[in-house]
Order: sequence, then C-alpha cells, then structure tokens
Amino acid sequence: MHILVTNDDGVDAPGLLALDQALRTVADTTLFAPSRNWSASGHVKTMHKPLRVGETRLADGTVALMTSGAPSDCVALAFLGMVEQPIDMVVSGINQGANLGHDVTYSGTVTAAMEGAIAGVPAIAVSLTSREATDFSFAARVAAQLAQAVAENGLPPQTLLNVDVPAVPEEEIAGLMVTRMGLRIYYDELIRRVDPRGRPYYWIGGPEPGGVLEEGTDLWAVAHNYVSVTPLQLDLTAHELIAQVKGWGLRK
Repeated sequence: MHILVTNDDGVDAPGLLALDQALRTVADTTLFAPSRNWSASGHVKTMHKPLRVGETRLADGTVALMTSGAPSDCVALAFLGMVEQPIDMVVSGINQGANLGHDVTYSGTVTAAMEGAIAGVPAIAVSLTSREATDFSFAARVAAQLAQAVAENGLPPQTLLNVDVPAVPEEEIAGLMVTRMGLRIYYDELIRRVDPRGRPYYWIGGPEPGGVLEEGTDLWAVAHNYVSVTPLQLDLTAHELIAQVKGWGLRK
C-alpha cells in the first residue's frame, strides 16, 4: 500500500512527521504538504497563479515534497503526476486542533482528504483536539490502525473518514466511537483596527467555538474522551427535499 500523507499546518508541523512515522509501519508513504500553514483554508483549487513545488527534509531526515499551494492542491498535484507511484490512500493530519461538526467545511485537513476521495481513493483526516498539544503519538497510532482497517475493508466511492482524537493522556481515552457530525456553534466577532496609514482593516476573531453535545455526535464523543470517527460523503444533496422543491411548481 502506498499512502499520500499531507496536512494543513505546513510541512514543518510536528503532527505531520508523527503521522508519517506511524503510517510507515503499515505502508509506503510519500509526504506532500504546504510550505506554510493553511488552517481554515477550506477546499481550495489554485488556478489563478503558478504553483511552486520543491523538496525539503523533515526533522528525522525524511524527504518531503512541499508546495506554495493549499492542502487540496498538494493532493491534486500528486494525482496529476507530481508523484509517480500510484497512490492507494490519502491520509491528512495530524491537525493541531479539532475538526468537529461544520468545521469540516473550513478545514484544510479535511478538504485535503476530500480531494483524495474526489481522486477515487479512500481518505482519512486526523485531528488532535487541542491547539497546544505536542504529543501526537497516540493519535498517530490511531491513524495507522484506521489506515490498515480501511485498506482491508475499503470505503465506498466518494467517502472519507474524519477522525478527532481527544488531547488527553492515553489512559483517559474511553474508546473509539463511530459518530455523525454534530452541530457546531461559532462565536465569531468582527475586530476593527487601523493600520499606520490610517486605513481600516479587519480580523474575524472571537473565542473557540462550542457545540451541541448530542449523544452519537463527534462533539459528544470527544467531550467524553472518545476518539470520534465520522464517515463523510461528498454528495451534499438534501435528498429528502427533492420532492418538496419539485412541488413548488417552478417554471422556466
């Protein structure tokens, strides 16, 4: 098995190295990551400017490809020929911070895995639910275990797994739970500032998001120290609304 490993925290992020080291125990890997942090970049396809690709070495000496583009660009470039060896799976992470509920639409980590699903291979996104955590070892082992399970059992086309690992000591992990997406609640604030030339500029800030802790959801699972594994699909169609919208009598 050959796994393409990427992330959105940048090629030098410690979670990427920990993930690659764990995955190497079950597969051959190729690293292809952004040259800088692309957190909350969403699903990007860079088409309005050139992309640069180069090589670098991680802390353990592993050679990695890096690009000026987004996480999803890394995956697209790999499948378009920048990586010659056929790719059997994409694993993205380990993100420093949770990707729960609606976070998946913003997350460069998750949308890199989505790009893998679009390319026709199984994909996994892995996040550790703390921006300050520095120990990725347990999350990396979870990722390797899931990669092996996916290789053995497969995933349906156009699907992926979104994995969130609580940032607690391993002995406090309650288990692994297969979940559905929960309802994320954001507390964004518009921050207005003025630059040295007197021109206004803006930040989108605010405290960390919360969410509805409904049992069976990813939010509930990580709040109770379970590793959350949420199967996602690329088909966003609200199938139950098709008949209703047809009944509106819309005309040309």
